[in-house]
Amino acid sequence: MENTSETNTGFGNIFVDEAQIPEKFKVPVIHQREYLLNGELVQWSGDTMDILSPVFVPAQGGGFERKVVGSIPHTSPKEAMESLDAAVAAYNNGQGEWPTMSVEDRIKCMQKFVYLMIQERDQVINLLMWEIGKTLGDSTKEFDRTVEYINATIDALKDIDRESSRFQQAEGTLAQIRRSPLGVVLSMGPFNYPLNEIFTTLIPALIMGNTILFKLPKHGVLAHYPLLKAFKEAFPPGTVNTLYGKGSEIITPIMESGKVNVLAFIGSSKVANGLKKQHPKVNRLRAILSLDAKNAAIVTKNADLDVAVSECLLGSLSFNGQRCTALKLIFVQKDVAEEFVQKLSAAVSAMKAGLPWDKDVKITPLPEADKPGYLKECIDDAIANGAKVVNEHGGFTNESLVFPAVVYPVNDKMKLYHEEQFGPVIPVVPFDTIDEPIQYQIEASHGMQVSIFSNNAEEVASLIDPFVNLVARVNINCQAQRGPDVFPFTGRKDSAEGTLSVFDALRSFSIRTMVAAKVTDANKELFNTIVRDHDSNFLSTDYIF
Repeated sequence: MENTSETNTGFGNIFVDEAQIPEKFKVPVIHQREYLLNGELVQWSGDTMDILSPVFVPAQGGGFERKVVGSIPHTSPKEAMESLDAAVAAYNNGQGEWPTMSVEDRIKCMQKFVYLMIQERDQVINLLMWEIGKTLGDSTKEFDRTVEYINATIDALKDIDRESSRFQQAEGTLAQIRRSPLGVVLSMGPFNYPLNEIFTTLIPALIMGNTILFKLPKHGVLAHYPLLKAFKEAFPPGTVNTLYGKGSEIITPIMESGKVNVLAFIGSSKVANGLKKQHPKVNRLRAILSLDAKNAAIVTKNADLDVAVSECLLGSLSFNGQRCTALKLIFVQKDVAEEFVQKLSAAVSAMKAGLPWDKDVKITPLPEADKPGYLKECIDDAIANGAKVVNEHGGFTNESLVFPAVVYPVNDKMKLYHEEQFGPVIPVVPFDTIDEPIQYQIEASHGMQVSIFSNNAEEVASLIDPFVNLVARVNINCQAQRGPDVFPFTGRKDSAEGTLSVFDALRSFSIRTMVAAKVTDANKELFNTIVRDHDSNFLSTDYIF
């Protein structure tokens, strides 16, 4: 196995002098000195934090170093509490401008935000490449998919509101039922999809009338800087407030205040558990969480191996395997294990490693500074327990780049069997009977997705029935994935709390509320007058087209 920081002559060094980077992809160094608070871009003159790229450039004293792409405010708990106060005041116990605004008007604000967001498309895409090492194609897809998600959320809210625009009558009671906001939402998201994943909670929470505390991710933070003005111009003051700095310093006092009504968090279950425990009134806190996953693939002797290899390659290594929906453990029946591993290794070896903007690049530098070292530990542990790296250049490391390693045969004594590697290492586990991967899932602490590869109907059926009660999504002859966004996205055990989709997320960040009265002539006339004179944004029969 190759695992070194030295350039391998058969593989090469991907890092280049900045002069060799195409002009349109050169980093737009941003030293951010403002944050969004109560509808204003407040100037910051205190401590700052440098933002380092996973892309290395030549250092003045020789060798290579991470490129500094800018800096951000290192705010303190004082600024964090000011942001919390702004969100609380804007919600004003449900009486603020935003939560009492009509659904139609909130939609208009969101449409304005989308329009302003699109103006910053190129800059956001470039920042995603530089900050997290995501390829040009994937960075572009993330931006465009996020815009599509917002528009789909708007359409879903229109559908919900149309159904709510009529009165219902039952057992002598006249009522109108609508969805109302929950309060102040603390939104925290991951670095791997710093735009899309965060917006899948922030946008539905916002459009339902909640006010937002937006904690920027540790990587991908500058990619949001071009959007601050859009948030400021599209929404009323205090509706969205941004938080910068170390989460361990600024989030604790916010949670301990008890003023957060909803925790929207995408990350590790350990961190999520800690955050929830900090809240003094846990029963009043709604948690929408997307957490750990160790999604397994099961390749049986009845699988089309070419299909299985193609899908497992995508499922394991899209964005270097840094996805909660990535395939992180592949079970292969022993009858076809050697052939599968051979085909998979060849496919991996053919992948191009390079910089995010390079043509046809698939493997790019990793944003987490400690990730290469952790992956080496996992690989070394597997080798010590009887596995091998079977593909050419597997595990080769050059600064922040780690070329994918196919590790085989993996067993339950190894880290790679139990831990979520969240990187470009593919553990392959040989098995005899399908009871083995089922038992793995039963004992696992996670339960997000599984992928089953087989063309035998009876065999597929025998796997579907147990797995639908162990994970939240069973994929047949295809990789694990989140989309389409109209489908529910959730997990069992430590993998999730709450369900996300363009429809489910709107429900997650709101509560059904009703106005009811006895069916009498006087009450009918009362309701008719309110509706006719448009005196209430809640009690209304307006139909949004």
